[in-house]
Amino acid sequence: MTRFLVYDVFTDTPFGGNPLAVIPDASGLTGAMMQKIAREFNFSESAFLLPPEDAAHTAKVRIFTPTMEVPFAGHPTIGTAVALADLGKGPDMVLELGVGPIPCRAEAGTARLVTKQPLRVLSRPEPALVADCIGLQAESIRTERHAPVQATVGLEFVLVELTGLEALQEATPVVDNFRIGAKRYPAGLDFAIFCYVRDGQKVNARMFAPLDNMPEDPATGSAAAALTALLSEQDGLGQSFEIRQGVEMGRPSLIHTRAELSSGRTASIEVSGKAVRVMQGELVI
Repeated sequence: MTRFLVYDVFTDTPFGGNPLAVIPDASGLTGAMMQKIAREFNFSESAFLLPPEDAAHTAKVRIFTPTMEVPFAGHPTIGTAVALADLGKGPDMVLELGVGPIPCRAEAGTARLVTKQPLRVLSRPEPALVADCIGLQAESIRTERHAPVQATVGLEFVLVELTGLEALQEATPVVDNFRIGAKRYPAGLDFAIFCYVRDGQKVNARMFAPLDNMPEDPATGSAAAALTALLSEQDGLGQSFEIRQGVEMGRPSLIHTRAELSSGRTASIEVSGKAVRVMQGELVI
């Protein structure tokens, strides 16, 4: 039997935030079996812990969506760090992910990760296409600060600013249009869209990735990190943000981010938040 834990991440309230399955000891599982387990849980991601390749590190972590393995994601890293702290590891730890070692600190149900992955801009999708994907008129896409941009600090997202909270609330994924976007702009995730409204250092956001079995995601730390890097580089200074997500789903989440710049480019990004255990049990396999 294989033990599992389920945490709700970027919240301190059970059944809020983004659920995450954590397999504390996945050493007896193949990659194919990990993918089947992730599909069975059907959360946006599941995390599988293995012995580290470097003995100085805490654990190797493989992250799977229901459809694929991904090299990095925010809520699995935060949730895994809190889980390890609850299991007696930490508070300081280094997790080996597909993007390299990620230092984390977790205690009292709160975790912080730091990544030095640079911001990479992959493409600049047409505003009309992005609007079609989320069921809005092109006029709902705000472009004066930045047009839609497909960017990554480990996982790819189309970052798009909307004109206001009403547009954000009305956004609805249109799957056929996502297929057009994914074909035109292929990436690790299939044209995942992180749309947001900004009010100073406060951000409200939603994330849609229907082609990856995520019609909507309640909290997306990797997208929040990419957005923080983009806005910091755009404004020419390191910034901190408070990002609320999952409200429309009834799973409110709170993500804190901070970026530091060097010569105008992102030098490091910090993502932090809370997590709470809500389930535990065994897989009978």
